[in-house]
Amino acid sequence: MTKSDLITLLATKENLTEVQAARIVSLIFDGFKDALAKGDRIEIRGVGSFVMREYKTYTGRNPKTGKEVEVKPKRLPYFKVGKELKDLINII
Repeated sequence: MTKSDLITLLATKENLTEVQAARIVSLIFDGFKDALAKGDRIEIRGVGSFVMREYKTYTGRNPKTGKEVEVKPKRLPYFKVGKELKDLINII
């Protein structure tokens, strides 16, 4: 499902215009991005949670040349699936 699919589904189910649905979806996604940028945790009951993980500097290898390169420290979002979603997917 893409963002535009979600907008169309919301507009149809809730009898909204595409513009109204797009505004709602954008507000939600912008809230998620802002929370993660601040280092907050996002939890969606029954689905899972997003957290930021910190990675330290490490030595990696360029797969094309085989040369060692130093990878700088970074922060990346991490998603952990919730039990209810995991159970639902494994039933199907």
